[in-house]
Amino acid sequence: MKGIDFYLESNRDLWDRLVPIHARSRFYDVDGFRHGDSTLMQLEREEVGDVRDKTLLHLQCHFGLDTLSWGRQGARVTGADFSPAAIDLARALSAELAVPARFLCTNLFDLPAMLADRFDIIFTSYGVLCWLPDLDKWADVVAHFLNPGGFFYIAEGHPLVSVFANESDTKGLQVTGSYFHSPEPTRWKTDVSYADPLTPVNLPSFEWTHSLADILNALIRAGLCVDFFHEFPFSFYQHFPFLVKGGDGYWHLPQGDLIPMTFSLKATKP
Repeated sequence: MKGIDFYLESNRDLWDRLVPIHARSRFYDVDGFRHGDSTLMQLEREEVGDVRDKTLLHLQCHFGLDTLSWGRQGARVTGADFSPAAIDLARALSAELAVPARFLCTNLFDLPAMLADRFDIIFTSYGVLCWLPDLDKWADVVAHFLNPGGFFYIAEGHPLVSVFANESDTKGLQVTGSYFHSPEPTRWKTDVSYADPLTPVNLPSFEWTHSLADILNALIRAGLCVDFFHEFPFSFYQHFPFLVKGGDGYWHLPQGDLIPMTFSLKATKP
């Protein structure tokens, strides 16, 4: 059995490898962002609301496009990620585009040791929780950095989708995995990235499954009060090969709204 440090270091190597692939991909469209596009989807823009003059911490920010998008909307932004390659690119984009931002390179669980600030908003989104071995520690970090009256917001893939096969030749919803958390991560062979199916990656990833109960109870135990929890019948990317992209920009099951594929949650620190 490998240790947590091995899993996290392996995942960091993977994300360092993914940064240049993602930076030139149509999925992330960095050139569009350079010309003023926002990478924030309608869902989080509406549910987070007005961020002008608010301090905002973006956890697991990758190379900072969402962080900088919030900065363009008037927030005073800080982004944190464990990938040195991602943070280097985020800092370069901030300087190039003259969008003020602070970016910190650190494992999420080590962030309290290097950052003394507190924030009005903590934001994280899409494909983040599966990389975290311990949601209680994660929720404690969230609570630690929030000002009293501040809120945490997450939009994320629904954990239910993890029980279904999503190989490239999958024809429909087929249950192949467990919904419930296991202390040991699942090892996946990452042949290519979701953002670029043509560029080989060929590195392993180690991912943890967390149920909705794991997520909600971790935040409640950390002392946060849940303001809302929403479920949506669409995915933010083509998680299954048979999904169809709708006019709303999200990916849907062709046979209709059968299962939740995305959730959002807002929780406030008393």
